[in-house]
Amino acid sequence: MKRMRILAIETSCDETAVSIVHFCGEKMIRVVKNLVFSQIPIHQKYGGVVPEVAARSHVAETVSLLTQATGKQQLKSFDAIAVTQGPGLATALRVGIEAARTLTFLSGKPLIGVNHLEGHLASAWLNAQNREKFKFPLLALIVSGGHTELVLMKDFCKYKIVGQTRDDAAGECFDKSAKLMGLPYPGGPHIAQLALDGDPHAFDLPHPMLKDPSLDFSFSGLKTAVRQSWEKLEIKNKKIRKNFAASLQQTIVDVLVEKTIRAAKKFKVNGILLVGGVSANQELRRQMGERIECELKKVTFLPSDRLYITDNAAMIAAAGFWRLRNGDRTNWKTIDAKPEWNV
Repeated sequence: MKRMRILAIETSCDETAVSIVHFCGEKMIRVVKNLVFSQIPIHQKYGGVVPEVAARSHVAETVSLLTQATGKQQLKSFDAIAVTQGPGLATALRVGIEAARTLTFLSGKPLIGVNHLEGHLASAWLNAQNREKFKFPLLALIVSGGHTELVLMKDFCKYKIVGQTRDDAAGECFDKSAKLMGLPYPGGPHIAQLALDGDPHAFDLPHPMLKDPSLDFSFSGLKTAVRQSWEKLEIKNKKIRKNFAASLQQTIVDVLVEKTIRAAKKFKVNGILLVGGVSANQELRRQMGERIECELKKVTFLPSDRLYITDNAAMIAAAGFWRLRNGDRTNWKTIDAKPEWNV
């Protein structure tokens, strides 16, 4: 497959995204359009994402972004369609899927349903320098509001989950803790901002499953410990809030980095991908990079570009390209949402 123009649609949660990406083999990739409408202002008043509200917003914004992306060429602007099929909110996913089905019917172009998590894996591949260093096997840490997983990548489209959260994701722990502290949704960035001037060792919070021999994660107990510690505080001035945020952030980073390094050593990988919304956290990126450089001299650190960290359609196009090149196709007549679909 020498050349391919892929139109991609992403509506798995609270971002509506449409992208057109041109692929000329693996070397030349050009993101022509990468449009994202964030619903964060809509959901902030609820303190989290409301599925039905998200779905209604997706309807109008998907039409608007598709119109902007395709322009005057419309159905002639792409050769194939990729759409997020899961995991995610069922009602939100179906908005993007119905749009993709309609475009497939009208254009006759091939359709591929994409796993959102595979899209995050592909987000690191969109970086030209990363592509040159994509030498399997690779290990990916997918860390976001809904997912915390370690994925062994044996090749394109060949994956094995070697570690995952047994309850809550790291991003949820950030968000719920931030809400407890009275910070706006989404809480992760606000925790990180407070932590800049805080002491990461001020509060002794538990490191869940850090010494457990498995590569799994657990953050529900940390959420409970955070609530109990916060409620016991008699004084919650600015300094204490900064120290508490820094301690929480460091605790989560400690667990994520330690488990990733341990997995990389176990499976003797050539590179480590850091992807997903929480990978925007500066301390996580810095400390992961330092541990890799210190302990894994021959392993390359392959984080996603910041442009493609949060939910976007360019990463869905990239994953769609992998699948189409692999010979995969999805029947537009029978495609449906897979809310619990794992990579």
